[in-house]
Amino acid sequence: MRTGRPTATLLVTAEERAALERWSRRPKTAQALAQRARIVLACATGATNTVVAARFGITRQMVGKWRARFVGRRLDGLLDEPRPGAPRRIGDEDIERVLAFTLETMPRDATHWSTRSMARKSGLSQTAVSRIWRAFALQPHRVGTFKLSKDPLFIEKVRDIVGLYLAPPDKALVLCVDEKTQIQALDRTQPLLPMRPGQVERRAHDYRRHGTTSLFAALDVKTGKVLGECHRRHRSTEFRHFLDTIDAAVPSRLDVHLILDNYGTHKTALIHRWLAKRPRFHLHFTPTGASWINLVERWFATLTEKQIRRGTHRSTRELETAIKHYLAVSNGHPKPFAWTKTADEILASVARFCLRTSNSRH
Repeated sequence: MRTGRPTATLLVTAEERAALERWSRRPKTAQALAQRARIVLACATGATNTVVAARFGITRQMVGKWRARFVGRRLDGLLDEPRPGAPRRIGDEDIERVLAFTLETMPRDATHWSTRSMARKSGLSQTAVSRIWRAFALQPHRVGTFKLSKDPLFIEKVRDIVGLYLAPPDKALVLCVDEKTQIQALDRTQPLLPMRPGQVERRAHDYRRHGTTSLFAALDVKTGKVLGECHRRHRSTEFRHFLDTIDAAVPSRLDVHLILDNYGTHKTALIHRWLAKRPRFHLHFTPTGASWINLVERWFATLTEKQIRRGTHRSTRELETAIKHYLAVSNGHPKPFAWTKTADEILASVARFCLRTSNSRH
């Protein structure tokens, strides 16, 4: 078989060989670069262009091209060169003007800019404005929410509760307790239209109310199981009844650490007397305006998403039955929420946010 004229062995340093082997092993990304690396590695073994071309099913011209590129520019020669394109028609001054308008002004007829209104203001096309916003991650049509706690003991409470999550005490049970109040039993005024190919489920926008209920829940931080019960009213009497349920469910040999918010029903004289008779109960209050630190709130969000928001309930009893069913299913396959951030990381994040917000106001 004809193998072509002898070709000098391609010399490759150890560092270059390591980079070439790394590129050649890419399973999915940059396959063109991976093939070029394999070509150079094959040439480094002393194989001719014809042999290398036959091995990889390519032409001798391609092998010669990348051999020459590697000899001339080494590893940089295997990378894609910048391709020619149309010259920029939007200068830096135009971009700066769009950014200044977006960040520092508002349209006369709206609270935020749209691509069309900004295009009219700046004299650029709507597509150009959209590209500039994407390049600088600007989204005037979106708005987020935030809330900073004003609790004077914010730092101490964060360290206390996060410490319970990351290093719970021995011979104790950590429970996140809260109430989801005023859950409405809603029934649509017309029957639902079920989902079918090409069409989502549809429902009437209006509804009938059939009463409300309140869910008292306690999330076991370690196991993910939830102890819950529904009450028609939300008073300290109902909360004490729920504490009795917790007391009966937790073995007497264990201390109980309850993480809960600062709602008034948690601090009445009735509750204080109940706690005084049961010294194994320890209460840890979340900072004011910082319900995000209570893990049971995340479970409430899952309950709302999966069971309540799209559910149809013709009576309060039917709603409570649906909630109890979800509790049973959830406890059948519990999955605990994993708290990952330390107190120092949380406090540092809050400090960065406050500093960034303070600087933006000057």
